[in-house]
This record gives sequence, C-alpha cells and structure tokens, in this order.
Amino acid sequence: MSANDVLKTIKDKEIEYVDLRFTDPRGKLQHVTMDGKMVDDEMLNEGIFFDGSSIAGWKAINESDMILKPDLSRTVVDPFTSHNTLNIFCDVLDAIKKDPYERDPRGTAKKAEAYLKTSGVGDKAY
Repeated sequence: MSANDVLKTIKDKEIEYVDLRFTDPRGKLQHVTMDGKMVDDEMLNEGIFFDGSSIAGWKAINESDMILKPDLSRTVVDPFTSHNTLNIFCDVLDAIKKDPYERDPRGTAKKAEAYLKTSGVGDKAY
C-alpha cells in the first residue's frame, strides 16, 4: 500500500485516529495514537520522532530520540474501536543514523529472515 492509498483510506473510511504500533524488547505492544487529520504523505514516508527513553530497556534520556516509520504493508482498519481507527505497524529507527534500531523485535526478525534466505537453510516447507 502506498502513502496515497493510506491517505485515501483515511478519507474514504472517515478515520478519526491513526494508531502507530510497535513492540518493545519484552514483546509488549506499544503505540502512539494521533488524530487522522495530522497524517500526511511526509509522516507516512519518513515517520515521526518519539522518546525512546519511555520504553523500558531502550534508550537513556540523553540519547532517546527515535523514529517510528510506518510499514505501509501492515495497515488495518480496527473493527473493534468505537471511533474509526487505522492501525499501522511501525519499524523503529535510530533517529541519527536512520538505521533499524538493534533492540526493535521487528528489525531483529527482519535481519534473521534475510540471513536465513541467504543461508539456504530452511528455505522450503513441505
């Protein structure tokens, strides 16, 4: 899904809130909720800054800037909320290097998957 597709979904489905979701190192689902009117092309493509020191086990307060970068292939309109809400799963990036944060479970899983694809081990399922 492209950023334009997400923006169209927000408009067409009258989305009130966008919930940016990510997982902490312990596997707990964390989120940042924002008004759907605040979402734009730049936010969807570049992500938003957040304070990583508020997540247990991540960053010290003096180096806590991080980025939540939406994974636009992982969006869903939440059927269980009382207000129209679009959930978007995000990758966590280091704000300075723009690299995947090493303690982000999604980033770790993506690295492991890429490694397995290149290793030739377990590349077929029967």
